[in-house]
Amino acid sequence: MFLWILLLLLWSPEGTCGNGVIFTKHPVNQTVSQGNAARLGCAVQGLTEPDIVWMKDGEKLYSTDQMFITLGEQHWETYHSVKSVQQQDAGQYWCEVESNGLTFSSERAWITVEGVPHFVQEPQDVATFPNVPFNLTCDAVGPPEPVEVLWWLGGEQEGEPRPSPSILHVPGMNNSVKFYCEAKNTRGISVSRTGTVHIKVLPAAPSGLQVLRMEDNNVTLAWIPGFNGHSELTTCVVQLSRRSVRRWDLPQQEVQVPPHLHVLSALRSHQNYSVRLSCLNEVGASPFCPWVHFQTPESVPSAAPRNLTFELSEQQLALSWAALQEEQLQGRLIAYKLQWTRGGEPQEPLLFQENSALLSGGGRFFNASFQVSACTSVGCGPWSPPVLVLPASVHVLPQRSHMWVGLLLGLLLATVIGLLLTVVAHRREKETQFGSAFKPPGQESSVSFTAARSFNRNCAELQDSTLDSLDINEDLKNKLQDVLIPERLLTLGHMLGKGEFGSVRQAFLKSEDSSVLKVAVKVLKSDITSSCDIEQCLKEAAYMKDFHHPNV
Repeated sequence: MFLWILLLLLWSPEGTCGNGVIFTKHPVNQTVSQGNAARLGCAVQGLTEPDIVWMKDGEKLYSTDQMFITLGEQHWETYHSVKSVQQQDAGQYWCEVESNGLTFSSERAWITVEGVPHFVQEPQDVATFPNVPFNLTCDAVGPPEPVEVLWWLGGEQEGEPRPSPSILHVPGMNNSVKFYCEAKNTRGISVSRTGTVHIKVLPAAPSGLQVLRMEDNNVTLAWIPGFNGHSELTTCVVQLSRRSVRRWDLPQQEVQVPPHLHVLSALRSHQNYSVRLSCLNEVGASPFCPWVHFQTPESVPSAAPRNLTFELSEQQLALSWAALQEEQLQGRLIAYKLQWTRGGEPQEPLLFQENSALLSGGGRFFNASFQVSACTSVGCGPWSPPVLVLPASVHVLPQRSHMWVGLLLGLLLATVIGLLLTVVAHRREKETQFGSAFKPPGQESSVSFTAARSFNRNCAELQDSTLDSLDINEDLKNKLQDVLIPERLLTLGHMLGKGEFGSVRQAFLKSEDSSVLKVAVKVLKSDITSSCDIEQCLKEAAYMKDFHHPNV
């Protein structure tokens, strides 16, 4: 059994010897008075110039004055010295040496420091509400023991010394006060740090409120919290208002802090805002910081201009529309953009500073379609609904929806009927040598003639004309077949306007159910007999027939 234990000691890396390495001297326990010197020694045999390291409580000690003494061949001694021992020098010490990758350790020894007490726990600052009880704690140890604690509050001794650790119960305070404790043993007295009892109050207003960054319509705010009133700040209240014609206060927002940051989201573009905030602790809310003003970035308009209207004459086309409100613009107005098409072909857009436009040469805009959009420096907003430019005579008629339907339909039908009547009358004139018989007044002889073909203008039933009697192409005939209305259903009235090829007259259209609708009828001039002109006018009627509009 003895041989077996000896072998374990020889081969254990943590033993006192092995691989020929032997500790011939170990550090020993020491009790030292505070301020005196202490010295620990350690010797090892079996190594050439070994690197002996001192350890304290598991940490390596670094010493600039460590020396090695040669005791013999491969036999070395070293010491660790403390010139003036303090409480922080107390602890467990040993030395270590390495050989062939193995670590060998000496036996362990303690240095115990005797002196005045040192504090394990000193009293800390206290923040409390007025007249609310609280406790103070003080803990000090030796050696030597025992240690007693004496309390001082507001410059006055509180009671008698009591064993450490000590807890002082304070029934409540109305004002801020200083306090500390004294620890005493046979070596002397130690005094703790001075603590303060703080009475919790309202926090101070935040400072340094600023707009940290702007991204689209999101604004990041940052601020510096004010004095917390000896109580942790938990939330801050953000008040936001938008300045337009009058200040518009928005719902306030609560922000958890820290961090002292907040993002205002979904703000309106190109608007003036004001923001301020207040922070809260256990007692209540701080005063608000001063208002900070900022403006959000511009954006494209959010709405299209409304009420696009026109007035068309032979000389010019006048357009007008409602100006966008400031909130709809979302920026500084650069211009209104007017885009238009003619015959389905896009034309060059036009820009105007005001919400109206005057375009010369009114005739060239007949049947053109217009739209308008507002533009800022960022871009243009949505387009207004397209508006089709119609003749001025139609435009000035009553605006009720059913009247528009009657007017436009009547215009289409009257155009076709007027063309048919004009062509038939022209052909009948050619069928007579003179066109009529004249009977002068008095007893003079009358001149009579025989026509190649005669007809009675006063006949109750007029001969209906058809598209087949006109020299036009078949496609155009097919388009107009289903819009013919007999002339007997129309009663012409006074003239509304006239142009190069004819006039527009007010008329009344009698329907199959005997109801009467006020319409407008376009009648060609009687001297227009060219088949080319007639066909061109009929093409216009066919084009109007294909209008897709709620009022047509």
